[in-house]
Amino acid sequence: MENYKQLLNEAGIKPTIQRIKILEFLDNTKSHPTADAIYSALYEKVPTLSKATVYNTLDILRQKKMISAISITESELHYDMVKERHQHFLCTQCGKILDVSFNCARGEMDTVDGHQVAQHLCYFRGICRNCLKENASNKSNT
Repeated sequence: MENYKQLLNEAGIKPTIQRIKILEFLDNTKSHPTADAIYSALYEKVPTLSKATVYNTLDILRQKKMISAISITESELHYDMVKERHQHFLCTQCGKILDVSFNCARGEMDTVDGHQVAQHLCYFRGICRNCLKENASNKSNT
C-alpha cells in the first residue's frame, strides 16, 4: 500500500484510500476492467467508494499518465496500468482484451506531418489463440 501511496504522491495526487485501492486493483489485474467492473470489485472492501469516485479517480490517473484508457470495444472504456509499452488484442469471440507485444512505431512520435500527436491508437481484433484451439477441438469432435 505504501508503494501506491508513494506513486500517487510523486504524481502530485492526494493518496486517498479510494485512489490507492483503485490503483492497486489496476496494478494487479490483466483483465482491462471498465469503471463499473472496478467499482463492483472494490465497493465491499471500500465502503466509502462511489461510482463517481471511481470515474473521477480514473480520469485523474489517466491525466497523469499512470493508467491508459482503452477504447477497443467502442462501447465502453477499459483501463490498464501503464507499465511498459504494449498493444491490445480484442477477441471477437470471447470478448477478452489481451496484452500483445507489438511495437507500433508511430506511437512514439510527438508529431506527424507537422501535427502534434496527443494520442495514437493501435489495436488488434480477431480470434484469440484459446478460442482458436476451442474451435478446432469442437470441429474435430463433430
